[in-house]
Amino acid sequence: MTKFISRFANDESGATAIEYGLIAALIAVALITVLGTMSTSLKGTFQKVSDKLTAANTAP
Repeated sequence: MTKFISRFANDESGATAIEYGLIAALIAVALITVLGTMSTSLKGTFQKVSDKLTAANTAP
């Protein structure tokens, strides 16, 4: 039993998995932030194109 507890205390494989999980979460938060900012910019660009196309179609 003492040997099992000693091996369990020295096992660091779970710590590695947690570190990878934290890195993946950080990357996900960064991607969500960047894509959220870009989507607002893209929406504005497409709105400008739509407005110009509408104006071109209504001009004599």
